[in-house]
Amino acid sequence: MVDPLTMRRWTYRLLFAAIASVVVFVRILPLDLTAGHIPGPDIVLLFALSWVLRRPDYVPVALVAAVFLLTDMLFMRPPGLWSALAVMAVEFLRSRAHVSRELPFLVEWMMVTAVLSAMILANRLILTVFLVSQPGFGQDVMLLLATALAYPLVVLFSATVLGVRKMAPGEVDQLGHRP
Repeated sequence: MVDPLTMRRWTYRLLFAAIASVVVFVRILPLDLTAGHIPGPDIVLLFALSWVLRRPDYVPVALVAAVFLLTDMLFMRPPGLWSALAVMAVEFLRSRAHVSRELPFLVEWMMVTAVLSAMILANRLILTVFLVSQPGFGQDVMLLLATALAYPLVVLFSATVLGVRKMAPGEVDQLGHRP
């Protein structure tokens, strides 16, 4: 029989992959869902960032790298750049997950917004250095605003519908290990 903790971890890992698949499928549909070419939020990145701050074991680095490399290929972005930035952001927040557990949500939101800003600026800088065409600066600012404003909604959805909540201080499994 499978350990319940292991089963829960793998269930949420598969759920993350399923959410990413649905978001990618909707984005590659030949429908014009953008209102005046305003970029929408990066939902997959928001789920990765919010889950890694709540339950770091639900989003392993290999899964994040694979999902974002696949999205780079499907969205015709430079292969590996956004996925490398996403992996660095996820690992940066993973290393601070134990600290953010006790922080109020507003501070967590600002921390995630700062990480998103750094990702977008690093992406622009690297694309500029290699003379790769890129969208205007205003579109990147709109992407940042849309993604940052959608973060509380993703956290609310994750907590209420999917049950991904922050670990309580001292929370352990049946064997006394931290999940």
